[in-house]
Amino acid sequence: MKDTITGTLSHRLEDNLVQLVQLLGTSTDFITKKLELDESTHIALLYIDGLVDTQVLHNSILFSLQERCTPDQMRDLDANQKIELLQKRMLIAGDLSVTRDLGQFVHELLSGNIMVLVDGTSSALRIGLPGWEDRNVSEPSSQSVVRGPMEGFTENMRTNTALIRRKIKDSQLWLETFQIGKVTQTSVSIMYLANIANPDLVQEVKRRLAKIDTDSILESGYIEEFIQDTAATPFPTIYNSDRPDTIAAGILEGKVAILVDGTPFVLLVPTFFVAFFQSAEDYYQRADIATLLRFIRFLSFFITLLAPSFYVAVTTYHQEMIPTNLVISLAAQRENVPFPAFVEAMLMELTYEILREAGVRIPKNIGQAISIVGTLVIGQAAVAAGFISSAMVIIVSITAISSFVIPETGMSIAARIIRFVLIGLAGFIGLYGILFGVFLIVLHLAGLRSFGMPYMSPIGPYRSNDLKDSIFRFPWPLLKTRPADSMIQNLDRQSTNRRKESADEPK
Repeated sequence: MKDTITGTLSHRLEDNLVQLVQLLGTSTDFITKKLELDESTHIALLYIDGLVDTQVLHNSILFSLQERCTPDQMRDLDANQKIELLQKRMLIAGDLSVTRDLGQFVHELLSGNIMVLVDGTSSALRIGLPGWEDRNVSEPSSQSVVRGPMEGFTENMRTNTALIRRKIKDSQLWLETFQIGKVTQTSVSIMYLANIANPDLVQEVKRRLAKIDTDSILESGYIEEFIQDTAATPFPTIYNSDRPDTIAAGILEGKVAILVDGTPFVLLVPTFFVAFFQSAEDYYQRADIATLLRFIRFLSFFITLLAPSFYVAVTTYHQEMIPTNLVISLAAQRENVPFPAFVEAMLMELTYEILREAGVRIPKNIGQAISIVGTLVIGQAAVAAGFISSAMVIIVSITAISSFVIPETGMSIAARIIRFVLIGLAGFIGLYGILFGVFLIVLHLAGLRSFGMPYMSPIGPYRSNDLKDSIFRFPWPLLKTRPADSMIQNLDRQSTNRRKESADEPK
């Protein structure tokens, strides 16, 4: 908005007020308080009701004007000197600045600041007193952990940057803020460690953000779609999280965090395929347990991706692969089922996806019951009616449960989308269709990039040292270096001689 409003403020107070009414209309939350400090000093305080702290306004600002800016002090000063005096006397208010630009004035006003106009000068005083209601820091809504911090980001960007700074108390943690969205003028910030992050990566993030030309940014998902390397993929190429510890860990590895005002979900770039199978809790418990859990997540991903299509393929085209007793049992179950396995699988998967979506949209206290109990009830009724077999209910249930094991929702959704394609291929040409589909998936993953970095790193290109904290999770004493996949400046995480000094100590 400040780019579309041009010009400077007028010297006359009334002209400025008329112009602001023309710009803002007759909005009932646009408050103007006119004050007369002496017979020659007329000022106006302007703010948006609900965006400023009115208690501080009345108790501090107005008090300062009445008690600290007396007529005797104002009498012999010109308008510009009066602005300077107001600025000095109102230091109790904290964040103060002066502007002459009309567009900047309107932007600051709509951003929750109190603006002070003085008759006789084109300068305006900005008093930073935001006072809107915020959600308190609470447990993250996604990526839950059993052990670890239980605080999550909020919709207030300044709260979120403070949560990160509480974890990284380093002077090299830099914060840069931009205004994106011609209408919404949303604050978007990037945070990174200047002595670790790749300077080329930081510049690329800034370049992509600067290219965004849109009216509105209401959530970090808008930014994600604008800056991702490609939209022609079901796989997420930008990581998002509402956990401060996860974002802080990424920054410590040389990545860049992108925070958007108004959402608790922070973006992290670049990201890699294996990162979506890692949980913050992996770093708070024993390395062997964390490694086992990562294997379970990868296994769950493949079950989510392949289980229904494999069942369709072997029951339709490759019965010789199934033990005889199991073949007889499956044949008995399917004796009265009117649909082929392909149609049966598609119907069940679609039904489950509908119930899952219903569970998300309806109130939380009954949503989980609808998605789980509803699936069981409908599945049991469908088996009793002869629409589907019991084996198909088991396969779909295992697939659904496995999808919940994947820590990041975006990767889980990608697996669910691709699952339908593989079921279709299995229904047409059996296992050959599945192999063809998997080949295309691997080929597609190998070609993906996240801010120019290979998406499949450290598997492709292969980096043996980075495998210590990707598929596996080695003990902390062995994680001496940061991952090299982001081409960061400083790879050293630990002193290389620390373990040697420890070994040389007398026992």
